[in-house]
Amino acid sequence: QVQLVESGGGSVQAGGSLTLSCEASSYISSGYSMGWFRQAPGKEREGVAAIVTGAPGIYYADSVRGRFTVSHDSAKKTLYLQMTSLKPEDTAMYYCAAAERRNWVLRTLPHDYFYWGQGTQVTVSS
Repeated sequence: QVQLVESGGGSVQAGGSLTLSCEASSYISSGYSMGWFRQAPGKEREGVAAIVTGAPGIYYADSVRGRFTVSHDSAKKTLYLQMTSLKPEDTAMYYCAAAERRNWVLRTLPHDYFYWGQGTQVTVSS
């Protein structure tokens, strides 16, 4: 069982930056898909970025590509999401997630993930 705890959310003005962190309760070896998702009020949860630990492939949603950077530090058991040039439409609850099985497949949909954090709120004002 893996517990994920996000931190780093907050309120910023448009154009600002935030870095989200997601610390896992146990070591996650290479080959697991981990991702960041967000959900705004009244909208479905959407994938923002995903990575396979220890592998080069990375996914970014079109809406964040070039502004967000996902990374994983295995020694710190932490997944990061660096967000720059933030826009009001980035306002949402952000969740990190980890796949249940190690299969070296990059997953981008919420139903592909088994472990979820509690979320951290990001609010961007214009």
